[in-house]
Amino acid sequence: MTPLADAPEPAATLPIIIPRAEHGISRKQIDEETLKVMYRLHRNGYKAYLVGGGVRDLLLGRRPKDFDVGTDATPDQVKSLFRNCFLVGRRFRLAHVRFGRDKVVEVATFRRKAEAGDLPENPEDHFAFQENVFGTPREDAFRRDFTINALFYDIESFSIIDYVGGLEDLAARRLRVIGNPLERFTEDPVRMLRALEFCARLEFSLDDEVRQGIYSCAQLIAEAAPARIREELLGLSRHAVIGAVLRNAAAMGLLEPLLGGYQGDEDSFALLERLDRRTRESGPPPEPFLLAALYLSRFLRACPPSREAPVTEVVRLAGLVLAPHCGYFSIARAISHQARELLLGVYRLARGRRQRGERRLLTHPMTPWSLELLACWSEVTGDYRDLVSNWRDALSGKEAPAKAPADAAPKRRRRPRRRKPRGDKQPSA
Repeated sequence: MTPLADAPEPAATLPIIIPRAEHGISRKQIDEETLKVMYRLHRNGYKAYLVGGGVRDLLLGRRPKDFDVGTDATPDQVKSLFRNCFLVGRRFRLAHVRFGRDKVVEVATFRRKAEAGDLPENPEDHFAFQENVFGTPREDAFRRDFTINALFYDIESFSIIDYVGGLEDLAARRLRVIGNPLERFTEDPVRMLRALEFCARLEFSLDDEVRQGIYSCAQLIAEAAPARIREELLGLSRHAVIGAVLRNAAAMGLLEPLLGGYQGDEDSFALLERLDRRTRESGPPPEPFLLAALYLSRFLRACPPSREAPVTEVVRLAGLVLAPHCGYFSIARAISHQARELLLGVYRLARGRRQRGERRLLTHPMTPWSLELLACWSEVTGDYRDLVSNWRDALSGKEAPAKAPADAAPKRRRRPRRRKPRGDKQPSA
């Protein structure tokens, strides 16, 4: 390992350089389009680094979801090099180099933290300006969130560059914040959620200072935009870690302010962890399914299947259970309606066979999803196991739908016999 020769920083802050012979990253592991972008930047005299999670995952032997490029070229300079480049973002200006319809390589200019003298006189312009102050690779590394996400791969020398101790943390399988956790979580409270996510995804331990920072700043997560939190939750589901993350969030006082007052219980966390196993096997569930799973325990407590209730009352209770979440996160009516239908379906299935409306229930498009949710609930609680098997046979056609008992069948009213219209009487002559 050799220090970067031309770095002007003091020796104590010189980066660690891992030459190609001492690390396992190969260009064969980087997709062709990303390499094209990096090589063109390099040929035109700009630095071109692979940055962020791509470097981390390659060093851990994992397959990155995508690759991001860091450079000292400005967004306009990047655009001038690529005809297929589009500049995006106002707060954080980025270059997107497109290949075909689906492939996008994101190119970000190295940034640094804005100082008082950098900002324009008009305070209204500060918000958009402070995220677009360009800097050096070292300054860019120190403004990132976690040390394991601040590693660079240089396409010129094929070496790994570490300014912040990320290599040491990777070896120790430890998640550590760059700088003071209290300051970094105050800057962006969503980093607390991301810290728990990375620990769950990578099976890392949480640094003690980070843990204490989350305890101290947990309430700040309520200040984050609900739309952003909603997207983070869907990301947790896609990565199959939502159960572990929300369980840890509850233990650290983060869950209730995160989800607008949501209070999970053991059954809820166990159900979400069961959904994570399902995601690893067959892909993430749709959002209505996830939403119904979050609130299934509370719904069954409010409306136990053992207590017969009118359908209108069950629908009303399902809506009341979901309403705070759907309102807080501005969930579309179609999604909330499907989640409510899932809860109603679970209630009807849990009541058992030979109930009124069974034939209609078996043909309802949401019933297979409701049965899957009930099956997951059965696995974590031990309830309804025989009933789940029975319903599966009925849905698969192995068993004919059971007829409702005679006393439950509605009595058919005899329609009155229609009389033929009588012809108009002719007036007598």
